[in-house]
Amino acid sequence: MEHQLIIVVDFGGQYNQLIARRVRECGVYCEVWPYRTDIAKIAAAKPSGIIFTGGPNSVYDEKSPHIGKEIFELGIPILGICYGAQLMAYTLGGKVETCTVSEYGMTETFYDRASQIFGGVSGMPDSAISWMSHTDYVSQVPAGFTVTAHTKDCPAAAFECPEKKLYAVQFHPEVNHTQHGLAMLNSFVRYVCGCTGDWTMKNYAVSAIEQVRAKVGDGKVLLALSGGVDSSVCAALLARAVGDKLTCIFVDHGFMRKNEGDEVEQAFSGWGINFIHVNAKDRFLARLSGVSEPEEKRKIIGEEFIRVFEAESKKIGKVDFLAQGTIYPDVIESGTGDAAVIKSHHNVGGLPDYVDFKEIIEPLRLLFKDEVRAL
Repeated sequence: MEHQLIIVVDFGGQYNQLIARRVRECGVYCEVWPYRTDIAKIAAAKPSGIIFTGGPNSVYDEKSPHIGKEIFELGIPILGICYGAQLMAYTLGGKVETCTVSEYGMTETFYDRASQIFGGVSGMPDSAISWMSHTDYVSQVPAGFTVTAHTKDCPAAAFECPEKKLYAVQFHPEVNHTQHGLAMLNSFVRYVCGCTGDWTMKNYAVSAIEQVRAKVGDGKVLLALSGGVDSSVCAALLARAVGDKLTCIFVDHGFMRKNEGDEVEQAFSGWGINFIHVNAKDRFLARLSGVSEPEEKRKIIGEEFIRVFEAESKKIGKVDFLAQGTIYPDVIESGTGDAAVIKSHHNVGGLPDYVDFKEIIEPLRLLFKDEVRAL
């Protein structure tokens, strides 16, 4: 099932994942892409809208992240947030300068309810609290833009050019402290971008089960089961999709709480699935002996998991697919494109170059943790 798409272009903001989560809360599918992504690739994805994140840099610094002016000529609605708002203004001929008075935290903001973003919010007041975090500000909006919000110290807290489908807010609508913030995002993705809200976990479950069933066919699936939320939901989905073609491997690597391995085995004993408990404490501890650097440890653990699964698969006959409970934050935090590596998750950045399986199946790879719980 193809979903309408909002692309969040990441300029290094701390809230990049949060923006995507909020858009999904509006019932619209959303992905985070690095700012260096080729604009032709963005256009080819045919997104319903684009959101620029905040970031710690100054747009007038040549070393700061920028994006080609062509993106504003695609005819796709764009919402710039914080740094993204300043970048929009700067790129299109406006002026961005250092603030005389910087704004941080909860700030009274005065709104023009004639704006398409604010006018679509039910019960939107003339003024409300927004969350600010900036030392630069837009001192002059580009030609054709209208200022739609201001504060005591920020003359252009929001501005827009509806004719070109371009919108910008200096504050952060994605955080809880901004009153009506989620409703503002909803106005953008629903009313401006025309999204219908087809992203639900009920729809996702149906399509994911169908996709897994079609991919696996007559093959066998081995699932790396930890007993946590992600891999447990993955096990339930795979069991629904392929039944007894699924075998769950629980690896006790020696770093669990006391008796946790036995508790996980007991918890899954009533599921009616093929469950194998592997005690691999010694081999993991041996591989990690003398290693102190955390990123190196994660990569060693990732490879060792794969080798254990390969060994177990040979005992039960030919296994075609390895399944993992990888979720979207694992992918983002492990580094995508030019995005910074926060930490390599063992199931993403820790995977070895060679894996003795036909393919890796990750049915939760597009989901945030709260979506996994909903699923």
